[in-house]
Amino acid sequence: MNIRKDLKYKPISMKTGDYSYFSERYLAGEMNEAEKEWFRNELGKNEKLREEITLRQNINSALRNHEVLQFRSKLSAISKKKAEEEAAKKPKKNRSITRAAIFTGLILCGSLTLLNTRNLTTEEVFERYYKSYDVTTPLRSVNDAVNSDYSIALEYFNIRDYRNAAYYFSKVISNDPRYIESVMMTGISRFEEENYPEASASFTKVVNDKENLFFEDAQWYLALCYLKTGEKDKAMKAFSVIRESESIYSRNARKILRKID
Repeated sequence: MNIRKDLKYKPISMKTGDYSYFSERYLAGEMNEAEKEWFRNELGKNEKLREEITLRQNINSALRNHEVLQFRSKLSAISKKKAEEEAAKKPKKNRSITRAAIFTGLILCGSLTLLNTRNLTTEEVFERYYKSYDVTTPLRSVNDAVNSDYSIALEYFNIRDYRNAAYYFSKVISNDPRYIESVMMTGISRFEEENYPEASASFTKVVNDKENLFFEDAQWYLALCYLKTGEKDKAMKAFSVIRESESIYSRNARKILRKID
C-alpha cells in the first residue's frame, strides 16, 4: 500500500477510528517510509493512538517474558528428570559420573579464570554493563507548548522511535534552553540511534551544568560514547572520574577500567 504525502483522505478503517491494522504493522516494522511518516503524524496529534501503541508494546513485552518463563520451566523440568535418572544408576556408574563432573568442573573453572583475566572488547563491555535508560523524571511545569512537546517526545521514546523523540526533545530545548531534562533525553535518544557524536554533545552540556539531577547519568553515558567512538583515552579518563566519585556507576566503572582493552 503506497501512501502519498499529498493524500487528502483517510484509509477506510481510519474513518471509523480503528487503528488496529496500522498499529500492528507499525510495531511489526512492516510499513514503508511513506506509511511510517503518515502514521507518525497521526501519533503526534492523537493521544489515544499513542496510548494504544504504548499498551500494545507493553503487552508484547509481557508475552515475551511469559515465553521466557515457560522455556525456563521446561529446562528446569528436563534437568530435574535427568538428575533423577542419574541418581537411579548403579554405584559404579555414579563414580564415573562423579569423576566426569569433577573434570567438567575443573574445565569450567579454568574457562572462567581465563574470562576473568582477559580484557573485554567494546561490544563485550556494552553487553555486560549497559542497560537502557529508565525514564523516571516527572514532567516539569512550564508553558503548555513545552509540556505538549515533551509529552509527545516521551511517547515516541517509549515506543523506541528515537528519531522523532530526539526531534521533539530538541523542540523543548529551543523554547527553553535551561530545560535540562530535555537536554539529557535528547542525548539518550541520539545514543539509542547510535548517533554518538551528537549524543556526546548533549551529555557534555549536562555534565558542564553540574547542578542537576542527571549529572551522574550524563557522566556514565558520555564515557560510553567515548568507547563507541574509539576515543579510548577520553573513555579511560571519564571512567576514572566516575570510579573515584560516589556515583551509582562507580563500581561498574572500576570493573570496566580493569577489563578495557
